[in-house]
Amino acid sequence: MRFLLSGYYGFGNLGDEALLRVIVAELRTRYPYATIDVLSQRPEATRHELAVDATPRADPKRVRAAIAAADIVLSGGGGLLQNATSLRSLLYYLGIVRTAIAANKSTVIFAQSIGPLDFMGRQLVRQACRGLAGATVRDEASRALLASLLPGVLVERTADPVFLFSPRSAGTDLALRGIALEGPLAVVSVRKTAHFAAGVEHLAAAVDRLAELGAQVAFVPFGGPEDAEASTVVMRRCRSNPVLVPVDGWDDAAEIFARASVAIGVRLHAIVLAVCLGVPFAAVPYDPKVANLCEDIAYPLAPLWVPRRGSETRAAASLVDELWSRRAELAERLRGDAVRMRALAERNFTVLDRIVLAARA
Repeated sequence: MRFLLSGYYGFGNLGDEALLRVIVAELRTRYPYATIDVLSQRPEATRHELAVDATPRADPKRVRAAIAAADIVLSGGGGLLQNATSLRSLLYYLGIVRTAIAANKSTVIFAQSIGPLDFMGRQLVRQACRGLAGATVRDEASRALLASLLPGVLVERTADPVFLFSPRSAGTDLALRGIALEGPLAVVSVRKTAHFAAGVEHLAAAVDRLAELGAQVAFVPFGGPEDAEASTVVMRRCRSNPVLVPVDGWDDAAEIFARASVAIGVRLHAIVLAVCLGVPFAAVPYDPKVANLCEDIAYPLAPLWVPRRGSETRAAASLVDELWSRRAELAERLRGDAVRMRALAERNFTVLDRIVLAARA
């Protein structure tokens, strides 16, 4: 059995690389004799880090050859089928799906968030995904949307595979990172979005309020240099003195999060990590996938700031006060949510087992 994985892999985004790592580990556990190939922006690095086959994702000839060699093609995980980023991105991922289906490969939309999609995007997904072997999506809103576009395909609600992540034992000396743990730690993960400039004041107000409450605030860039730049923009607007902490991979970021009392998350996988580790958080739903996760776990805290919706900066400080005062209650709640989301994440692979059995028949 040969699997081919198509996603936003090899770009250095901690969340997507964690997603790939978890998927590869689960495939190896379930199918120890299978071969795994990954379409990657940096195939040599992916091959070295995960001991998999890797194909340059931007080389059409080699991508077609990888599809031809595969038995199962997984599109995902991640938020691939959307055209908010660009139509070009959507066409790339749908091109992989369409080529695989046309080649009679068992093709699966795997652990994805679906949307946002405009009218053209919906039509493209409807046409390209005819003939899928199955689909799993990581929130209920995505299930409803994809099921409406593909009435002949069984679309199953699961959860992000990163919920299966198991943290390593603590070993990082945070003092060497500029984090002096004389009090509680608050971690912040931001990224540039379409409305980022309008949210800087809200984020800075939240950070300053956390500092007033006695927290040491550390920015953790999940998306590499771009997130570090976004973090720096917010930090310059703060009256307090937060620190920017460079991280060496997902495990490093997780270790810092594990020591936090609270978190602020714009990045989806920062919020996934907070849920996994029981760290109370305030979310910024810049994308439906963030709002959908908060809705699926019925998270009781309102968003810190909602892009495109008018709000006052002082509301951010009030939200932080609520986060801080309720942190013990929220942490206990999240521990239960983590168990439930882990079970849903496992379901991605239960569904895949059925598809593999059908492919072998």
